[in-house]
Amino acid sequence: MSLTSNTLPQVSVLMPLYNTQEAHLRTAIESILSQSYSDFELVIINDASPDKRVEEVVLSYTDERIRYMRNDSNLGISKTRNKLIDASKGEFLAVMDHDDISLSNRLKCQVAYLMEHPEVGVVGSQAINKLSGKVFKLPVENRDIKMGLMTGCTILHPASMIRKSILEKHQLRYEEQYSPSEDYILWCRLSTLTDFHNLPEILFEYREHTNNTSHLQADKMKNASTAIQSMIQQQQPELYLEFLKKAHHTHYIRLFGLLPLMKVVRKGQDTRVLLFGLLPLISWRYSRKIK
Repeated sequence: MSLTSNTLPQVSVLMPLYNTQEAHLRTAIESILSQSYSDFELVIINDASPDKRVEEVVLSYTDERIRYMRNDSNLGISKTRNKLIDASKGEFLAVMDHDDISLSNRLKCQVAYLMEHPEVGVVGSQAINKLSGKVFKLPVENRDIKMGLMTGCTILHPASMIRKSILEKHQLRYEEQYSPSEDYILWCRLSTLTDFHNLPEILFEYREHTNNTSHLQADKMKNASTAIQSMIQQQQPELYLEFLKKAHHTHYIRLFGLLPLMKVVRKGQDTRVLLFGLLPLISWRYSRKIK
């Protein structure tokens, strides 16, 4: 399936595809095809899924905006995402996973924002967990998003739209060595090159379940994220210091994993340790010289 028009679409929706439930895949595809904004192509790459039904589902749609390809062998998520970028024809790249849901105005709102704000290279939105109803409350403004990157993702990757020219200009792609945190390292690379924004509206429904990468590869993701955090903290010390000044964390050290022995409270640059959560034991102030 391919576009028949000679006019290039403004948006390329990029969907990597592997094993997924038919109902989830249909819901994901139809949430894109039913968008209020129509100037897009939906580029789908099947990463050699052994489930033949997956391909049958995609081929059951006749919408000419769908472009479907299949890898000869399983390449993994980062290489498949990069193939999607290389195959895309749009000015803006909308990330989309094969089991999530884009609400009807997602593309329209994100395109409008990027058109009005040329300094912004990545725009996300608020999202809701489809199963639990929990809302992902993400920072909206550029500075807050970048400070949040010091400890984790502050733009939900499958709800994001990226200005393709930024990736091309700086020759950026997903980095396989950081998978399954390939999205996090990309945001960190882009953080020094462009502005970010999260729209305050909920435009995305995220389907969290035991087959999510975050569950299946939890240890690998944690190790990759730790390495990325160390890198960005060293590369942007002034921003990290600003983050520390605003941060407020409480951590308990428990005896035998049960009884709270010590309470560690970090507020800004100050850290206090309380014995049994009440008695002051030690305190110190984080200090870092900025060259």
